[in-house]
Amino acid sequence: MGIPLTPREVVQSYLAAFAAGDIDTIARHVTDDFVNEHTSALGESVIGRDAYRSRLVDFLGRFTDLHYESEAIIADGDEVAVPYRMTANWLADDGRSMPLSIRGMFRFVVRDEHIARRVDYWDSTEFVRQTMAAK
Repeated sequence: MGIPLTPREVVQSYLAAFAAGDIDTIARHVTDDFVNEHTSALGESVIGRDAYRSRLVDFLGRFTDLHYESEAIIADGDEVAVPYRMTANWLADDGRSMPLSIRGMFRFVVRDEHIARRVDYWDSTEFVRQTMAAK
């Protein structure tokens, strides 16, 4: 058995898993009762690892080459906050791919080396602005 990961390290590993695009690896980072809360008007919250994993299929299919660049990682006990810039290529319904860059903030609660809660703060009007501008 190795040295336990800190909450900061758990979050860093989780965010790095998105760049690899491996749904199972991403889902293994969260608890069975994981809560993913979205505060954005376009976001949809989800509860449970299985529901989250199912959602990742469409999300990673639509947001290719996804990368979260952390601007900072602020850890306080089991809570971690990460202001970020998400970059990706978004696949539109008509098959066109367009680059996106959106800033946001994650708040995480880590329990037993897994993410138990993730709250997403991002401006959905920025997503609409960038995808509508490409039409």
